[in-house]
Order: sequence, then structure tokens, then C-alpha cells
Amino acid sequence: MAQIIGSNEFKSEISDGVVIVDFFATWCGPCKMLAPVFEDLSSEMEGQSKFFKVDIDQSLDLAREYQVTTVPTMIIFKDGEKVDSLVGFIPKENIKSSIEKYL
Repeated sequence: MAQIIGSNEFKSEISDGVVIVDFFATWCGPCKMLAPVFEDLSSEMEGQSKFFKVDIDQSLDLAREYQVTTVPTMIIFKDGEKVDSLVGFIPKENIKSSIEKYL
């Protein structure tokens, strides 16, 4: 299950391996549509990559740092470096294939 993290633990959580972070907002319709897809992927890809969520209203500093202007935005990190980003609601298989490029 994807854990919601904030600014305090963000850097340490993304520092190792392939990590996918879903930047979302509680009021966002497409974010609510993406949530079950993101959860499915986090279970399916457990052990290969880590999945986290960041509430942009709670962690505005992170949203600014990574230039998240639209939610949902998923950012793929590899060893702490941003390698890709996906914006909007995207089908599960497309997200999975984007992640697999970095495994």
C-alpha cells in the first residue's frame, strides 16, 4: 500500500532504488480515479519499486520544488534523481511500462 509522506521524510524515502511518487490533492477528481490504480500497482510491483503519495496541500514546498502544477502528477525517481513524470489520469499498463524502463 502506498504511504502518504510529507516534506520531512521525502528525501530519505526517494534516495534509494526506483520510487514512484503520486502528487495528489484530496479535492481532485482525477486523483480519486488514479488512487485505486496506484494502489494496485504498488501491490503488484512490491519488491521492485516503492510507491508513495504526497498531498500537495500539506506539502506545498515539495510541489513547488518539483514544479507540480497539475494533479495528479506521478514522478519516477531513481536513486533520488527525478527521471520521469506522468501527468493526469493514465491507464495502469502505461504507468507500469514507464516504471519498468527504470528497473
